[in-house]
Amino acid sequence: MSYLPEPEFEHGALPRTAILLINLGTPDAPDFWSVRRYLKQFLSDPRVVEIPRALWWLILNGIILWTRPAASARKYAAVWTNGGSPLRMHSEHLAAELRRRLPESGSAVSLVEYAMCYGNPSIESVLNKLRAAGTERVLLVPLYPQYAASTTGAAYDAVGNWLRRTRNVPEIRWIRHFHDHPAYIRALTRLVSDHWERHGRPARLLMSFHGLPRYTLDKGDPYHCECHKTARLLADALGLAAEEWQISFQSRFGAARWLEPYTVATLREWGRKASGRVDVVCPGFVADCLETLEEIGIEGRHTFLAAGGKEFHLLPCLNAREDWVRALQEICAGHLPGWEPAAPDAADATRKRAMALGAKK
Repeated sequence: MSYLPEPEFEHGALPRTAILLINLGTPDAPDFWSVRRYLKQFLSDPRVVEIPRALWWLILNGIILWTRPAASARKYAAVWTNGGSPLRMHSEHLAAELRRRLPESGSAVSLVEYAMCYGNPSIESVLNKLRAAGTERVLLVPLYPQYAASTTGAAYDAVGNWLRRTRNVPEIRWIRHFHDHPAYIRALTRLVSDHWERHGRPARLLMSFHGLPRYTLDKGDPYHCECHKTARLLADALGLAAEEWQISFQSRFGAARWLEPYTVATLREWGRKASGRVDVVCPGFVADCLETLEEIGIEGRHTFLAAGGKEFHLLPCLNAREDWVRALQEICAGHLPGWEPAAPDAADATRKRAMALGAKK
């Protein structure tokens, strides 16, 4: 084992506390090779695909990585912005807004960064950046409201891989999930209410979450239950009757049974019933990305309207809304007690004692 190089130590330097926001990831560009690199890293993770590795290696490298990148690249191109990947852009804006609010919050946190579990900026590169800045305490915030082994668990693995290669490890705290945190539910409620104040209320609201294979529920993954709790709390906060909303799961891949009901099938059924206007919100995503903008905003819209639906609205994700930034700040604050910064005079005294004993810095 070779350890990563340590930053130069300075006696009396105030220990810094950082928040690291972690999102899933994105290719660097909407082209075949960029998407292929991203998919190879993503789909090679045993947290993401839980089938025998030898068999999956053959399927992934022999078929998927030569057939799927072109189609995925076209989908990414349909939602790409002048600022690049929507997911990266919104993650960067969220980190910047949270960082901007630090002085007024009185928090012990002095740094806020974001990283991607797959793609760039990588978790390892950002943790190295924080260590070089003198960070000794890091609050890790996977931006997945509901815990899943394939998302939050994968982020744990990535951080663990970095820790195994780090000689002087920082103190680490995690936010495991926030699917039922009152501040998160309030931000979601305000998001939907704002849309309805501008556009009126729909006939029905669909809450679409990212799907997972059904076996994950059978094996004890809490994701399905946490999605249902988020949906129920949001429906209650909005005052919706049972017939006015429904939960569904999107992004099904392969022939295996996934969590149900499926979003595509639900939108097709509602369209056939001439449901009038339907609004879709995605409470499992805090930032707009391929799965919200293209899969729901383009494909889902087409499915509903082609089946006979009248009007389709995709609500944006929380992204960097002011109420979401405040909510995230509140969620983080609950994990920071005991991490108050050392007093500057105490740090100065430590430095003077070290210098008296012969230290150079």
